[in-house]
Amino acid sequence: MKIAVTYENGNVFPHFGHTSQFKLYETADGKIMSSRVVGTDGQGHGALAGLLRSLGVDTLICGGIGAGAQNALAEAGIRLYGGVSGPADAAVQALLDGSLAYDPQVHCDHHGHDHHDHACGADKHGCAGSCHE
Repeated sequence: MKIAVTYENGNVFPHFGHTSQFKLYETADGKIMSSRVVGTDGQGHGALAGLLRSLGVDTLICGGIGAGAQNALAEAGIRLYGGVSGPADAAVQALLDGSLAYDPQVHCDHHGHDHHDHACGADKHGCAGSCHE
């Protein structure tokens, strides 16, 4: 399995479409075999699904994500685990262990806004619950 995580400073970055990096993990037999960080070269939202597909990714862990990006990921055959926060390495290990806490209904509809407060449920756009803007 090749897993990508939206990434910043060791943690899951809170918004898929604005991530500037992914941490990619090669896994086998429930273990992380290797990892590396790759840049997105300024691509955003739906274009990121194509980037992930070109890198051979089949699974994505992220925070908030919009419906358009979710559709692009589905079309690319990439499984989505959204609504995740905290350390990226721990999230991948939890996925491999079958204990990852994620939100299958994750979404965010606040694209185009400037998000500065990344506290879940506390940002200035009223984004609450699983939308970790």
